[in-house]
This record gives sequence, structure tokens and C-alpha cells, in this order.
Amino acid sequence: MFQTFQQDLDPVGGSLALSALCAAIPLLTLFVLLGGLKMKAWQAGLISLVVALLVAVTFFKMPAGQAVLAGAEGATFGFFPIMWIVVNAIWIYNLTVATGHFEVLKRSFGSISEDQRIQALIIAFCFGALLEALAGFGTPVAITVVMLMAVGFKPIKAATVALIANTAPVAFGAMASPIAGLEKTSGIDAETLGAMVGRQTPVLAVFVPLILVLVVDGRRGLRQTWPVALVCGIAFGLAQFVAANYISVPLADIVASLVATAAVVGLLRVWQPQEQITATATSAGAGTTVGSAGSSAVLTATGNGSPQVRDSRAEVVKAYAPYLVIIAIFAFTNISAVKEALAQSPWTLSFQWPGLDVANPDGTPSGFMTFGFAWLPAAGTLLVFAGIITALILRVSPTTALRTYARTYVELRSAIITVMAVLGLAYVMNLSGQTGSLGELLAQTGKAFAIISPILGWIGVAVTGSDTSANTLFGALQVKAATAAGLDPTLMAAANSSGGVLGKMVSPQNLAIAAAAVGMAGKEGEIFRKVLGWSLLMLVFMCALVGLQATPILGWMVP
Repeated sequence: MFQTFQQDLDPVGGSLALSALCAAIPLLTLFVLLGGLKMKAWQAGLISLVVALLVAVTFFKMPAGQAVLAGAEGATFGFFPIMWIVVNAIWIYNLTVATGHFEVLKRSFGSISEDQRIQALIIAFCFGALLEALAGFGTPVAITVVMLMAVGFKPIKAATVALIANTAPVAFGAMASPIAGLEKTSGIDAETLGAMVGRQTPVLAVFVPLILVLVVDGRRGLRQTWPVALVCGIAFGLAQFVAANYISVPLADIVASLVATAAVVGLLRVWQPQEQITATATSAGAGTTVGSAGSSAVLTATGNGSPQVRDSRAEVVKAYAPYLVIIAIFAFTNISAVKEALAQSPWTLSFQWPGLDVANPDGTPSGFMTFGFAWLPAAGTLLVFAGIITALILRVSPTTALRTYARTYVELRSAIITVMAVLGLAYVMNLSGQTGSLGELLAQTGKAFAIISPILGWIGVAVTGSDTSANTLFGALQVKAATAAGLDPTLMAAANSSGGVLGKMVSPQNLAIAAAAVGMAGKEGEIFRKVLGWSLLMLVFMCALVGLQATPILGWMVP
């Protein structure tokens, strides 16, 4: 057992400013490597982790053994529960691809309306939110871009629409992984954080569909389709608020996406825009069937002579089944009695990370030393059960299911390394006192920190590509700065996540995913210019909202 290490926030010459400057080195390294040198995320993450270890040992006098253990705990948390969720969610998606049911789902969405403006709402916003809820980490962009192109969107516009749509759901993505990461680093209960975020991003959600129809068809699109866009945004926002505050934080986006979809479909039964803005679908997936789903699909000729697929009702039900199974499992495990039972041993274990012995500056034990291992109720484990049921419903053989599972790990290997490295970096910074030093310095901005808070989240996600990573990087910093400045810690921690969602569309990782999906690798700069203005505009809006929530004007919104 190592001797207790007590954090010192001004170890460099007794100067808080110099100490904070040294503490910023790992973050600056990550920003420069990713944003400036355009290094691959997993490589930048590993290098920045090494830099954080060197800073911890050299400047903050943390014993090398303790620093390595801190990084190991963070990396472990990065895999479980964070990437454990992502891997198993994408496995379920891959099963639907392998059987052809993803194509059925795609056609089902396309049949709701041929109007591109409405397709943007259904595919990019509503279904994208569902994908964000289940997987996150770039999955919604990669999938919805292909779907948008399949129904006729031009590549750059498809990428732009998908990126802008991937905002409001991000804070609750991957079964609320960003909230889980924020809870761990901020020390604030996930339910409280989710409730606060659920009083910020739903406001943003009201406007995102309006922006989407404006991007798709300019002022005409906004003038002709504002009713359906507004209904979509309000339905999503209200459902996300209710779910995050009163139902289940992990289910917030699932509930919101389904409610918004139902609202749009319901409105279209009694109302239609004056004009239909359509386009001929590209060859992506058109007229083809894949796997078992193809056996029940009927091909008919369209007006332009290309085949049109009509799926049987049974296949459509099967295509939606995986998501219904997930909802059912998560709803069951969130019943109070079940949730309380699963939170007990042996289903959930909690222990101090072996060898770690770190005290806060005031001498109290650091909460970051405790590792929670909820192996059964973890969202990722529940998704394994959902995947097994999905395989049975879709009649996937055990061999194919296992092969698909292994392939999913291979596909995500760089993402796994990236998230583990960034979380390792976050833990080293938190336990060594680097984050605390930065927080103390930022707290000197006083009440103005309420406006700066969302910007920090935006920067974190813009660089790392992940709201989860940004929350683990800045969660503790936000709380420390808020406490010192006399602001509400819950509000500032939540603002990090809510501001971060707006950095998603400009992150190099997401831009690369979008460009690759539309077959325009190397054109990331062009897509970036299309979305940057919207990202900054919505960031200004979020800063104003958080700033007002920090005052009596909107202070009533803070739980």
C-alpha cells in the first residue's frame, strides 16, 4: 500500500496560475494533436495520457505508482461501463444489418413521406436520436447519412443534416453514458444531473428540427413545413424532459425519439405541406434485398423503372423488434423494487481501487478511488440480453451471432482505446490535483463562469468527439469552479454536458465519419464550414440559457 498522497493545488512555486498552466498541458496536448496535427484519436489519447502522468509526477508530486493506478482505474471505467454499452448496442445494430432488417427499417421510414424535409426529421432527428440513445459515439451520423443518401439526399447535404440533427440527444446518448461519466467525475448523483440536463437540452430540441428544414430547403422549407418541424421539436423536448426527470435517465432519448416520431406521423395523417420536395433515391441500397428479410419482400416497378421493395408486415415488425425489446428490458429494470434489488450485492459491487490512497486538499479521502462494478444491472449487460433475444427473433444462428459480436469489437477497437485513454487521462488529472488547480483558477472569473461553463463542454466535445469524454475531463473542474464562484455545482456540471452536445457536429471524429459515409473522405473542411455557424449559434443560445438559469430569472429551472 502506498503512502497517502494529498493533493496540492498550487505545487509549482506556490503559484495557482503557474500550477494551472502546468495542469493544462495534457489538455493542450490533446487539443493540438487532434485539432492541429489531425492525429488519430486513439494515438492522441494515449500520448496525452502519458503527458498527464508526467505532469502528475513532475509538477504535482504524485507518486508514480499512484499515478499509474489512477490511470488504470480511469481506463477500466472507460471500458466498463462506457464502452461496454457501445459495443453491445452496435452488436445489436450489426445483427439487424446481417439479417437485412436494417434495410427494412430504412424503407419503413422512407415510406412515411417522400418529402425530403420530413425525411430529414424522421431519419436524421428522430431515428438518429434512437441510435444515439443506444450507441452514440458517431454511430447515428454514420447510419443516418447512408439512409439520407438512400432516399435521395446529395452527399454534402446529407452529412450536414445528420451532423446538425445529432445535437439534442447527445447528452443522454449510449444509455446516458455522458451522465454516468459526469456522475463519476463530478460526484453528483446521476439522477440529479440527468434532471438538470433534461431542463436544458429539451429547450434546444425545439429549435433543431426548424434548423433542419431550413438547411434542407431554405426559407421555403421553413415556411411550408414549420408546423411539422415545431411539433417534432416540442414533442421531443417535452418527452425528453419528462423521461429525464420522472421516468429514467438512460431511457430519455428512447422515449423522446419514439414520441417525436409518433407526433410527426400523427400530424401527417391530417396535414401535409403545400408542396412535396422529393428526389430520386440514389443507388445506395435501392432495389436490393439482403439476408432473410429479402425472402418476404416484394419488388414492384416505380415510375422511373427502378424496382421498389415492399416488405411484409411481419418483417417490418421484426425490424422494429430489437428496439422494442431494449425498451422493455430497461423499463423492467427501472421499476423501483427491481432497481433497488439489482443495486445490492452480488449484482452490484463497490470497492476502493487497489493501491490507491489519495486525499483531497482538505485531507478527506477522494471519491474517485471508489470503483462501482454493477455487472448485472449495467446498461451494457442489459443490452447483451437484448441482443440474445434479438438474435432469436431474427433467427440468427449462434455461430453468426458470435461472429458478428467478435467483428463488432474489431470495428470498435480504436474507439475503445480512445475512450479508455481519455478516461485514464481524466482520472490522472482528477486524482493528482490538476483538475482542481484549473478549477480554482477558473473560479476567479466569479459569476461569469456561468457563461463560460457550456463553452468548456463545447471545446471538450469538439476535440474528443465524445460528450462522455468531455464530461470526464471537465466534470470535476466544473464543480470545483462552481463551488468557489458561489454557483450551483449541479447547474455547471450539467452545462458542461449540454454545451458539449453542440461541439459534436464540428469534432474531427464526427466530420471524418460523415465524410467517409458519403464517400467524400478528405472533404471534411467543406462539411465543417457548413455546420460551424450553426454550432456556434446554438452554443450562444445555450450560454444565454445557462447564464439565466444561474440567476433568479430562470433559477426556478434548477432542481
